[in-house]
Amino acid sequence: MATRPGDRDLTLPGLTAPAEIRIDPWGVAHIRAGTRLDAFRVQGFNAARDRLWQLDLWRKRGLGRLAGDFGPGYLAQDRAARLFLYRGDMAAEWAAYGHPETRAIVEAFVAGLNAFVTLTEAEPAWLPPEFVRMGTRPERWRAEDVVRIRSHALVRNALSEVARARVAAEGALALDSVRKVLAPPHALRVPEGLDPAAIPADVLDAVRLATAGVGFTAERLAARRTEAWRWCKVTEHGEVVTGPLPSPPAPASAPPEGSNNWAVGPGRTATGRPILASDPHRAYGLPSLRYVVHLTAPGLDVIGAGEPAIPGISIGHNGRAAFSLTIAPIDQEDLCVYETHPDDPDLYRYGGGWERMRRVGEAIPVRGGPDETVSLAFTRHGPVIREDRAARRAFALRSVWSEPGSAAYLASLAYLDADTPEAFGAALRHWSAPSVNQVYADVNGRIAWFMAGKAPRRTKGDGLMPVPGDGAYEWDGFHPAEDLPRAIDPARGFVATANEMNLPPDYPAQERRLGFEWLEPWRAARIGAVLAAQPCHTLADSMALQGDDLSLPAARLARLVGGLGLQGAAAGLLADFDGRLHEDSPAAALVEVWWMHHLRPALLRHLAPAASLRALLAPGDPEALLDLLAAPRPPLDAATRDRLLAETLAAAERDCRARLGDDSTAWAWGRLHQALFAHPLSGLAEVGRDVGPLPVGGSGATVMNTTYRPDSFRLTVGASFRMVVDVGDWDASVFVNAPGQSGDPRSPHYDDLAGTWARRGYVPLLFTREAVDAASAQIIRLRPAP
Repeated sequence: MATRPGDRDLTLPGLTAPAEIRIDPWGVAHIRAGTRLDAFRVQGFNAARDRLWQLDLWRKRGLGRLAGDFGPGYLAQDRAARLFLYRGDMAAEWAAYGHPETRAIVEAFVAGLNAFVTLTEAEPAWLPPEFVRMGTRPERWRAEDVVRIRSHALVRNALSEVARARVAAEGALALDSVRKVLAPPHALRVPEGLDPAAIPADVLDAVRLATAGVGFTAERLAARRTEAWRWCKVTEHGEVVTGPLPSPPAPASAPPEGSNNWAVGPGRTATGRPILASDPHRAYGLPSLRYVVHLTAPGLDVIGAGEPAIPGISIGHNGRAAFSLTIAPIDQEDLCVYETHPDDPDLYRYGGGWERMRRVGEAIPVRGGPDETVSLAFTRHGPVIREDRAARRAFALRSVWSEPGSAAYLASLAYLDADTPEAFGAALRHWSAPSVNQVYADVNGRIAWFMAGKAPRRTKGDGLMPVPGDGAYEWDGFHPAEDLPRAIDPARGFVATANEMNLPPDYPAQERRLGFEWLEPWRAARIGAVLAAQPCHTLADSMALQGDDLSLPAARLARLVGGLGLQGAAAGLLADFDGRLHEDSPAAALVEVWWMHHLRPALLRHLAPAASLRALLAPGDPEALLDLLAAPRPPLDAATRDRLLAETLAAAERDCRARLGDDSTAWAWGRLHQALFAHPLSGLAEVGRDVGPLPVGGSGATVMNTTYRPDSFRLTVGASFRMVVDVGDWDASVFVNAPGQSGDPRSPHYDDLAGTWARRGYVPLLFTREAVDAASAQIIRLRPAP
């Protein structure tokens, strides 16, 4: 058999027959194995080959084991993570995912991962340089680690509940829509028995810590044992720091992580076959959250993206059907407020009496010293995240995380074989978290959309504020899958979602109360308009739509300026502005600087003159604020609106001149708005390299979601992975995964896709054996251990 430079022959214990990993020119590993379980074993081995540092951090962060490697500065984060581990019945947990071999698959996957860890011990050259630089070593996994870790899954809406309660405590509940629009329209009421003023600003510090990423600074790494518990605050950008932070200490709602997806039926495509597109929006990182892999074995042939710590894939196709997901913002958590006993703070009022918290002591390893023993408390509703003994209050988070089957994305194993919408929908009965919009298309020309996830059935209340934990606001299980909306083979010939309020007009939203907090409608509106206008949709059309930088809000702002009759460079730039936020556009730079740094803050100051209230409403819901600008009403009249527009536009022009120079024709949005994929140890160790900065167009309001930090314009959230599938002509499918497939800085696939991604380009997503064989750039042959 011919060999290539880089080909390797290795032993993988546990294999039942020889297997191989074929790596194509774009870093995609095409795994071929003799059995399905062998394929998942090789998947674990291969994931560790490309992403071992990322995987080790994922596990240690989720299990609360960071301090053992990095010192006392990580103790508070470790304790917080342990609060949210699954602690229920493991037999129920393994049975909840809808696949009869879930446990066997996960065991095979972690066995493969552990085999690579063993390889790094025998041959240290395989060990990623980050471990050497930090003086740490990867730990071995147990299958339970994959499922017990919950804090990587996106659930909602505790952050917003607390912010709304604090707005209510200010007596300004009528202004809460300025903070977050509710849809469908819904009357807010303070839950009976809740004192909103009793909700402290820092009540969710433990939740923020448990869900924060792993960051490294010299100060935190050098923290002494006596300073350990000071590292307990999380900034609005997700950085763990020492407290206290100004109030409110973090955003009033979760980061805008979402996605786009669509499936176009054969009657509306140029090929007569369906086209499916997917671009999930998550925090940009190095390496990225997604990892593309191809698994082939008897009865298994799937390709697409998943998270490297999870077996299988969640976005891709199986040679018969393609599938994709976005976040559907179902409300999956409640903050519970308890009255505690005056003589025993471990007792909380429930029903007509008192119940005792369950306390657990755990030892956390700490680098350079003895273990730290911490106490964790739990009520019937979930982990206790804050106690105020002086006020006789305790707070716990009730979440689907505590329910069996809620490890993020693992339920995708159940639909890997699906080849009809009905089979796909049946598999989704087992989906828990995160709550999603699943889009489907198959070779028979059928398309579908399903909303899936555990949706609490609340006996009382709407989930929009904290509730008393005394039993008055319980969950009566979860809505059955049939209660969630879906569409199979719709008459309009396509399905599409973008985290918008997409409950059908006749859906009983007020009765079922799935959730009232969705992302803004602009991406969904743009996608729907483009697809509806294309009766002969092509793959190129889907690629162009994923890179679409038309901002409906920016175009709306330009129209408002046009009605004022203003003169000057700024007004001139916006006069012919079509709303496209291209990286080379001067008008795009102006309109984004104007909105983020001048108009939006000024409008918020007008609506909430009191600084304390304004801090709770900030940064302001863009949909609510733009609607108010378009149709002024009290407390904003048309004259004040016009004055704010003129004054803030003039200030934005001066701001752009200071940032970009006096020549307004030379301004460019990409000079401000850039992607930087920063290595986790950036600035601390010369083991990797940052990728970028890369000028990029778009914003959080465009289909090409490139949400950014207002202070620096650096990208924070968006689509590092994009995929367009030709359903039936699989080798014509394309993808990109920025900055590259590998997390190892020594790999050629560490950053080889970054430039393609920034240019809105794609590379082939090869599937057939012939195409993969012809393109293979490296082969790793694996044989069973003797």
